[in-house]
Amino acid sequence: MLINHTTIRFDPAKRAEAMALVDDLVDRSRTEDGTVRYRAMTDVGDPDVVRFFEQYEDAAAAEAHAESEQYRRFVESLPELADGNVETIRIRADETDRVELTPRDAVDALD
Repeated sequence: MLINHTTIRFDPAKRAEAMALVDDLVDRSRTEDGTVRYRAMTDVGDPDVVRFFEQYEDAAAAEAHAESEQYRRFVESLPELADGNVETIRIRADETDRVELTPRDAVDALD
């Protein structure tokens, strides 16, 4: 399992263009073989910051994504759209667990 958490700050003046590319990247990447999850979220404190959460079955799936047309188009746009460096945290995990709680169960788990 390979997980990437990427943070990108976009130039506020180019936010609409950036978000259109983000939407296309996410929509197309979610259907790639070996992709478990592919999400992009704006930061609650700064709407110009987008955080990507990518989860792949293995390194080969992540490499195939990095070679995809939509990924290359997105990355090639970054010099014009990004406002600062791109940060990626890569996590290699042997196993992951999914925990789903009701809101009440989440409160009860505090005890």
